[in-house]
Amino acid sequence: MTVVATIEQLEAIYGFPNDASTVKVADRVTPAYRVLMDKSPFVALATCGPEGLDCSPRGDLVGFVRVHDDKTLMMPDRRGNNRCDSLRNIVRDPRAALLFLIPGSGSTLRVNGRAYVSVDPELLASFKMDGKAPRT
Repeated sequence: MTVVATIEQLEAIYGFPNDASTVKVADRVTPAYRVLMDKSPFVALATCGPEGLDCSPRGDLVGFVRVHDDKTLMMPDRRGNNRCDSLRNIVRDPRAALLFLIPGSGSTLRVNGRAYVSVDPELLASFKMDGKAPRT
C-alpha cells in the first residue's frame, strides 16, 4: 500500500479547492447559515481530549441549537448515557466541531470553534423541554 505522507502529494492528486467550496467559508453565522441551523434536528459534535477524538450525535427538536449572536451558538445537553465523553473533552480542550444535517435539503453545515460547558440556571431554564431543564 502506498501512503500519502505530505500535503504536496495530496495536492498532486486532488489539486486545489474550487471557488464554490471556499466562498462558503465565514468567520461568523451568516443569515443563510442560520436558516440551515434553524432547520436542523441533528448535529454531530466532534471533540478531542487526552484519550483521543470523540464524535457524538446530538438531536432534538428542529432549531435546538440556538444562535446567541453571530459568533456564539448554544446547545442543551439532554439526558443520555452519562458517559460525558464530549463534555469531558470540552472541559480539558475546548476545540470542537459541529456538523449540522438538514433532512431533505442535501446540505450540511460545518462549524468549528471553541466550546464551553455552562451551568447557568437562567440559561438552562430557557432550554426546558417537558418541564425539564438540561444539566448543562
